[in-house]
This record gives sequence, structure tokens and C-alpha cells, in this order.
Amino acid sequence: MKAQVDTALARIEKLVGAKFGDATMPLLVSVRSGARASMPGMMDTVLNLGLNDVTVAALAKQSGNERFAWDSYRRFIQMYSNVVLDVGHEHFEELLEMHKEDKGLVLDTELSAEDWKALVVAYKAKVKEELGKPFPQDVHDQLWGAIGAVFSSWMNNRAITYRTLNHIPESWGTAVNVQAMVFGNMGETSCTGVAFTRDPSTGEKAFYGEYLINAQGEDVVAGIRTPQQLTKVARLKVGNEMPSMQETMPATFKQLTDVFQKLEKHYRDMQDIEFTVQQGKLWMLQTRSGKRTAKAALKIAVDMVKEKLIGQAEAVTRIDPASLDQLLHPTPDPKAPRTVIAKGLAASPGAASGKAVFSADEAEKMAASGEAVILVRVETSPEDIHGMHAAKGILTARGGTTSHAAVVARGMGRPCVSGAGAIRIDYAAGKMTVGDTVVNKGDVITIDGSTGEVILGRVPTIEPALSGDFATLMAWADKLRRLKVRTNAETPADAAAAVKFGCEGIGLCRTEHMFFDADADHRGARDDPVVVG
Repeated sequence: MKAQVDTALARIEKLVGAKFGDATMPLLVSVRSGARASMPGMMDTVLNLGLNDVTVAALAKQSGNERFAWDSYRRFIQMYSNVVLDVGHEHFEELLEMHKEDKGLVLDTELSAEDWKALVVAYKAKVKEELGKPFPQDVHDQLWGAIGAVFSSWMNNRAITYRTLNHIPESWGTAVNVQAMVFGNMGETSCTGVAFTRDPSTGEKAFYGEYLINAQGEDVVAGIRTPQQLTKVARLKVGNEMPSMQETMPATFKQLTDVFQKLEKHYRDMQDIEFTVQQGKLWMLQTRSGKRTAKAALKIAVDMVKEKLIGQAEAVTRIDPASLDQLLHPTPDPKAPRTVIAKGLAASPGAASGKAVFSADEAEKMAASGEAVILVRVETSPEDIHGMHAAKGILTARGGTTSHAAVVARGMGRPCVSGAGAIRIDYAAGKMTVGDTVVNKGDVITIDGSTGEVILGRVPTIEPALSGDFATLMAWADKLRRLKVRTNAETPADAAAAVKFGCEGIGLCRTEHMFFDADADHRGARDDPVVVG
């Protein structure tokens, strides 16, 4: 592969007008996965690769922004150390939080170039302490380390778990993409964001997403900072006082929406897009078909037929039959009394009640013993995938509606409330607090992913009402199918429910099950199965 990489790198250098490892005009790259199926957050990524003690000074001089250069260097050291060198990111987070505390600062964006220089020294010292050798300064060693790590991440535990849950063959493998870096952390005219061409929770035809000014991609998707909305309508809907991208960068926002429409028309599906604005210039990083809830999948499929983007047969094949189960579950009774202790973002619809747990391992362990659990985290990471699958719902203190927790929860059909900033989580003590209210591990809470509410105790539920889109799509399926559908039913209630869902008859009726009903009249009942025409 070395010759391929060298040739491709030379091409990037020519296109960008910079040279990898150069002391005056350095090229920086990102190294990302390129799996055939979308696996959000499961594979590793390294940004800002190519920085070292020499090129960081060149980047500062070239950009005229010393703070940006050292901020990028500290991000690279942390990400590379975690992904490639296996030094836990918590070591760097602890150093950063201690530094901010000493300075009396709250946000990363408040730190100066001198602060980042000091932290770079501390980060490199921590790497040497953990590994017994210094952080690599040779940019080609850095590149091959990252390429190897991204290939290897195909077989990490979280990727294996995700593939198992989503029936993705291991044999597909992954590619590795090396891209020239663009920077959303170059000041107030730069930003980074994640967007969907339609609402992934409801399917509404409206641009949906979030962005952060003076930030890089991991700040949005990891939920480290709670982002701002893309559109003014979305901002008003969630009651966010921070301005939307539509308001702060109207010309760039217009350019972005034009790209959204072009991509959706080309791929004929709702797209999940990552973008960066560097000093007012828009750059597209990636696009893929977006994860969505069953309700959204139905609406998007039906709407796209109406818009003549796809045909009825394709609309039917786009719906995962197993996902329709999401639509058949009860929802919280809006008339039932509820003690709301916190409110976050409605990140994935539906509701769930269960015992609060504060680690993915604990969620998996308790769920295996038959307990319903709600996984509560400051923010989820890809390492939490097994606990997210085991939990009935997910609650995070940080992150937006495009954070890791939200995107993965929607794909799994799990209710999720993210960015509930009022809650404080103490992992060591196994509890969360909201003001004077304390919720200990094992206490029952309810989350409503359609309203963003976090509720003490269990909330009564009501039976679901199926949408018109469901009926429309099932009518199309009826036209296309070759089989008739009959049901296995033993009670009048089962039979009535089956007919309601379009069943054409009873296929199997075990009359002995009628004996379980204390009020039934059993005269003349047989004790062997009866198959009814």
C-alpha cells in the first residue's frame, strides 16, 4: 500500500498547495473509516494529523492565528493518543478540566494560545508517562499509525457489537479515507456541523441539524458542547436563545441548503451530512443515508413517492419490517400525573421506564437478569454500544440531537433524551442529582423521547394510534405481495387486534389457552389444537 499512499498524498499536496510535514506550509489530514454500511461512531477517526513541534509553529504563522494552531495540536495529541497509542482520553480531559479550574474558566473556547501551549506540554508528558516513550514527531509514522488503527477498528468490540445488532457481515471489511483537513476552529467565522435533509425523528420535510462556532467535528457528535440549531424555526421550537446558523451565517446557510437538496435528489434518500465552514467558506466532509426512526422511515418513504423521487415498490423495500415494532408500543398517557425533574432535547421518540444505571456494563448485566433499565451517562461514547442496546432508553446530560447517543438510539429504536443539562451525574456514587432531587442506581425513572422530559417513577401508558403513512404503505405492500396473511390467535382480543392490523383470517387457534381466562365458559372446549380454515 505504501506506493498507493505516497501517490495519493502527492496528489493532495498538489491540489491544496501544501506539503505534508513541511516547516513553512504544512499539509494536515484526517484519517477516517470508509465502511460499506453506515456505522456511526463505531469506527475510529483521527483529525489534524501532521502536526508536531515544528509544523504547529508553521501553522500558527501561516494562518496568523496562534490560538487555532495550538488548539488543533492539543486535539491531535489527545485523539491520536487515544485511537492509536491506546492512552485513555480521560487522562487528557482531567488535565484540561484542572487547567480550566485553575484559571477560573468554564468553556474550552475561553482558553488562550498560551493555555493550549501549556496543555500540549502536559499532554505530551502524560503520553511519555503512560507509554515510556515520547509522542511521535515523524508525520509519516503518524500517518501509518492512524491508517493501521482505523483498519484495526473494524474488529474492535463496539464495531463487532454494532455489526451483530445490525446484521452487517464481518467479511465486508472497511476502507480508510485520508482527506485534507479544513478547520472549523479558526474563530467566529468558522464552524462545524451535522445535518439531516429531513427530520430523522418524525420524517418531516425540514432541514434538521446542529452546528458549533469555532469547533471541530468531534465537539458536535461527541456531545462535549451542546450545539446550536441550524434553522431559526428549530431554535424557537426548542427554546434555545443561542442564534441559529441561518441567523449568524445567512449566505453560507443558503449555500448549504442548496447542497442538501442536490444530495437528496441525487441519492433519492434522506441524507446525514457532515460539513465545516472555514473562515466563511463551506466544505462538505461526508454524506450517507441517515439513520431514522420507524415513524420517520414511513413518512419519508411515503413523501418521496408523492415527490416522484422513488416508486411504491422501492418505498416498501426501504422499510425494515422489524422496525415497525417501534410503532406498536404504548406511549405515556398525557393525562397521567408526572413529576418532571429535568428537561432535555427530544432526541429519539417514544418513552421508556426503568431502573437508572450509570454504566453500560451494569445496564447489560441488569437487563440480562430481566430488569428494565435506563442508561444514564454524561455523554455516551461508542464503547457504550452494548449497554445502549440492553437499555430500554438512554439519558445524557450533554450533547445535542445529532450526538452519538441520539443518532445510535434512533437507529436502534430506543427512546433518548440528550442534553439534559440540569442533571449532575456522580459515577463513583452511582447517582444523579437535579437540584435537591437525588436518583440512586436502581431508582425507577421514565424518559419521554418525544418531549425531552425526565420523570420520577413509572408513568402509565396508552395504546398507540397508527399513522396514515402506515396504512398507505401497507396498502402498497398488499398490492405487491403474493401471500395472504393469517394470524395465530387464541382470544377474541387477539383476533380483533389482528383484524385491525389487516389480517385476513385465523391460521392457528389453540383452544386450550382459553382455559387461562378465569371468566370464560369452557363447556364443550377441546384440549387439542384446532386449525381454522
